[in-house]
Amino acid sequence: MLDWIKNINKEYPEFWKNYLSKFEKKSQRYVSLSITSTGTNPEKDVILSFGAVAIEQDSIRIGDSFEVVLLQYIYLHDNGLSNEFIIKSTQPKLGEREAIQAFIEYIGNATLVGHRIDYAVNLINTALEKLDCGRLKNEALDIEIMFQKLNDLSDKPVSIDQLCAHFKLPASSEIASTPEEAYTIALLFLKLKLRLGLK
Repeated sequence: MLDWIKNINKEYPEFWKNYLSKFEKKSQRYVSLSITSTGTNPEKDVILSFGAVAIEQDSIRIGDSFEVVLLQYIYLHDNGLSNEFIIKSTQPKLGEREAIQAFIEYIGNATLVGHRIDYAVNLINTALEKLDCGRLKNEALDIEIMFQKLNDLSDKPVSIDQLCAHFKLPASSEIASTPEEAYTIALLFLKLKLRLGLK
């Protein structure tokens, strides 16, 4: 409610207006998302990379994917952290503003899918705030919560490695990049979606 009042007369960037206009109808597209960040505190931490792949009609669309490394040199320098990750990465590289805009244009009104997706959404919302935008409007599904419901585990934490072991997939600790992890999350999501009987 307060967000709405605070932003009532706000002039948003053009890419954000385009994003908001996409929510007039519900999407059948899901986007499996993996991010790397400096931590999970949206007030102190930043996103280092995005990996995402689309899922439509119960199929992973490899050709409909997104990957980018964010050039966070100032944050890394100010916090005495190495930038070796950025230098060594073969993924496309963009500044934070350009990367966030490209990501928003990529996801559109898709339902986001991830492991502990709330952390990612909070970090993205903080980055959007810096760009004078609102908060993400996308629905979000969490594969950890889906697995807990399927197996009646209530609040018992379940790692991606445990999910991979359960569904006989390669362990996520063997995964080298966010795009590969996004693909693994997409596979896990499709298996869980089928077991839970979701449309």
